[in-house]
Amino acid sequence: MKYAIFSKKSIVITLVVLGVLTHAAWFGHPNSAVFDEVHFGKFISAYFTHEYYFDIHPPLGKLVLAAWGWLWDFKPGFSFANIGEVYLDNLYMALRFLPMLAGALLPLVIFGIARQLKLSLPAAALSGILVALDNALLVQSRLILLDPFLLLFGFSALWCYLRSRSLLLQATSYKLQAFLLVCTGLLGGAAMSIKWTGITFLGLIIILEALRFWNTRHDGVVVRSIGPAFASLVVLPLLLYAAVFTTHFALLTKSGAGDAFMSTRFQGTLQGSRYATDTSLQPMGFLEKTIELNAEMYRSNQRLTATHPYSSKWYTWPLMARPIFYWVKDTARIYLIGNPLVWWGSSVAVLVMFLTLAFSGIRTMGRTPLIMTGAWLMNIVPFIGISRVMFLYHYFTALIWAILMLAYLVDRSHHTRKAVIGISLVTLALFIYFAPLSYGLPLTDNAYNNRVWFSSWR
Repeated sequence: MKYAIFSKKSIVITLVVLGVLTHAAWFGHPNSAVFDEVHFGKFISAYFTHEYYFDIHPPLGKLVLAAWGWLWDFKPGFSFANIGEVYLDNLYMALRFLPMLAGALLPLVIFGIARQLKLSLPAAALSGILVALDNALLVQSRLILLDPFLLLFGFSALWCYLRSRSLLLQATSYKLQAFLLVCTGLLGGAAMSIKWTGITFLGLIIILEALRFWNTRHDGVVVRSIGPAFASLVVLPLLLYAAVFTTHFALLTKSGAGDAFMSTRFQGTLQGSRYATDTSLQPMGFLEKTIELNAEMYRSNQRLTATHPYSSKWYTWPLMARPIFYWVKDTARIYLIGNPLVWWGSSVAVLVMFLTLAFSGIRTMGRTPLIMTGAWLMNIVPFIGISRVMFLYHYFTALIWAILMLAYLVDRSHHTRKAVIGISLVTLALFIYFAPLSYGLPLTDNAYNNRVWFSSWR
């Protein structure tokens, strides 16, 4: 009874309530365009006008938001021209709702993953609490942005996979195993269809599955399961990815602002294009259009080399050295800045894990720390060789793996429950302290300066 708060039921209720309260507070504020809402708002509107647009990310996130907006009778009248431009009506709140919901549910998913990785209930609860009380993750989840979908779909895919393989070891619930494996492929494909960085989730899952096959390669039952696994984890995500682009092209049938990125043959497929009546152009099918668009997305990603005052390099992200101003009006600001304990504490955990790996070796480390360190590397190493402009939010997936590492290390202490309570209370206090910068609430100059601890934060 002393630690009844660490019962599974209590933890789930706490994470749901915490996620909803933090994300729903001051929902809809400000009533003006914030940061990249000016881009994604235009893209969503294009599905209603059917005018072709170009984005460096796959279309699923925008399609989901457009479909949700359609249910609420969203109309594409707002220009999304400038940050700070006041919205014409309250329908922008409908577009913000789904990212907010995704962010509110993410702590529960992370708790579930921690449990599948064999963390104790208190340590797993800590991982969910730290995700719920990180100010940067909160900011990104309250706006018309894509990362909340990427994180929710990707980590949900991982939970489905880990749960399915847990049931496999128990040799029970074969139909549920198959269902979870299909969900893994669909959710993993969805993450990849939001942003290409989402492929790391499927990559990790495929690596884990390949290792499982290798370790049990002489088991006939396992060998027979190769086909279903390949179909679920490779074929199904690719089919979903193709279906997303099919829908994308079916809706964007008219010439639009994105024409200039595409070839004359591609433009010839768009109504109203100057090439639409050019009979000398060969018809262009779906596959060709998909290949060309993805190739141009890749090239455009590589061309994003322009400087930005709030850009940052990958090696600064664990230190949270360069947060991002999203919106400013008078004395109110929305600032993408994380909870210092979450970011710096998790970064220390990453360092400890890698030092342990260096001195103890791979063979002495258990499955859980190897998965965590490998996943963190998969989500940071690709950025090392990228020259394009990058921002703090590119670290979010790796951040969550770092949070799981911190929870794992706490779980190995002799006072796990007390440590969880202490860390959670300090994290809550820091969350509240930085909350005005997360919610865009007015601050006096003195109060603002007290929260901007370093010159690189300005």
